[in-house]
Amino acid sequence: MNNNLRLLKKFESGTATWNDYSDFLKLNLIELESFFKLAYNLKNRIFGDILKIYTPGTKFPAISITGSECALECEHCNKKYLKGMKPILNNFDLEKFLLNHSKNEGVGVLISGGCASDGSLPLLNFMDAIKEVKKKTNLIINTHTGLLNEETAKKLAESKVDIVSFDINLDEDVIREIYHLNKNLADYKNAIELLKKNELNIIPHICIGLYYGKIHKELESIRFIKESGINPPLIVVIALIPPKKSKIKFERLTPIDIARIIMVLRFVFPDTEISLGCMRPRGEIKVDVEKNAIKAGITRIEIPSSQTLRWLKEEYPELKFKFYSACCAIPVKFEKFAESEKSDLKNYRF
Repeated sequence: MNNNLRLLKKFESGTATWNDYSDFLKLNLIELESFFKLAYNLKNRIFGDILKIYTPGTKFPAISITGSECALECEHCNKKYLKGMKPILNNFDLEKFLLNHSKNEGVGVLISGGCASDGSLPLLNFMDAIKEVKKKTNLIINTHTGLLNEETAKKLAESKVDIVSFDINLDEDVIREIYHLNKNLADYKNAIELLKKNELNIIPHICIGLYYGKIHKELESIRFIKESGINPPLIVVIALIPPKKSKIKFERLTPIDIARIIMVLRFVFPDTEISLGCMRPRGEIKVDVEKNAIKAGITRIEIPSSQTLRWLKEEYPELKFKFYSACCAIPVKFEKFAESEKSDLKNYRF
């Protein structure tokens, strides 16, 4: 029995080891075809012929509580992503914005921002606003916490935030060389333990290719999620967009690189939803990234191209679409607040 067939049988039976997954990541494109079919069929068997599509838009904006400031200046970002967020810099303004947002039929928000030198966000300064808004509205509050301490975790729980989107990274090379953080794996594991201790709803995010655009230790991050006891209902996959202004040379991920990691997630977490998030390569490979991610077993995607949706209608005519005006990290229990009709999505042409 060749290695390819051996791996396939182990994945089919659910008996694959972490060494098997490591071997899987080395397979070439031709060898991967049978695994694509297995992953897609596994997704269909558990979640059905449905693809969920998320378009946050104005109903689910991203807020930066640090404006354009970040102490880390990470190599892959260097404050670029903060520029696309709405800056709100104090507790009073945040509460005012969120209450108005709710009155204007907003669905929710992502509260994010730049990090301090220890990898944390200044969330404590905004807890009063979040707590008050959760009392008065049905807004879905999703937070990026970064590395946090026990006080912040406790206050997040007391304020009843709905979601903690946490970047799972078990790669010390990335922590030092890309994030510029004087931290180690124990700090990340401790943050997760604090979130678990306070019974916060953790939605793990995995960024593929942070190590200079290469697949490096993503498998370690997946293993940590599996063995940590998080038991997430959803995992969000994002992928490096090579920075244009970094002094370090980053390689460009291929659609197959991204699909390989998604397939591992599908096999390791057969009962967990997987989303392709908004941070992913665009340009000429955008559609191929989306197509291969769908074939690899995702259940949801944020802002897909119309070209991809037209391809889906041709290749998978049985597939049904569900649309939501929210970020793709919301668990199923919140989807009823975010349902959207296709007719509302003016950018899509079928």
